[in-house]
Amino acid sequence: MRIEVKGRNTSVTPAQREQIERRFRRIARQVSELAELDIELIEERNPSIPRAQIAEATLYLKRATLRARAASADMGHAIRSVEAQLAKQVKRHRAQRRKRRQTRAALLAARRVQPQL
Repeated sequence: MRIEVKGRNTSVTPAQREQIERRFRRIARQVSELAELDIELIEERNPSIPRAQIAEATLYLKRATLRARAASADMGHAIRSVEAQLAKQVKRHRAQRRKRRQTRAALLAARRVQPQL
């Protein structure tokens, strides 16, 4: 899985890149090698916004696009929240695909078993 990290109104530190690669390693094992993950780290500069650190993630899969967004006072917490949201979506997506594949296989097997009249 290819990971691209961008920063808006903030620079992305090597420590943040390392944290992102470490956190999203679990998701990378569950998706295809061709999947692309874009993460954007945003800092809102308005002092009246209490959760000014925002992390947005977009995961491009073969037939689906999964998105997650989290805001927090701490960028590390926002990254962890986005990772948890995306992991949940990937798990649900894989379960749906697996169920679809099993249903299709059962239908094909049932067609083969029926006697020809």
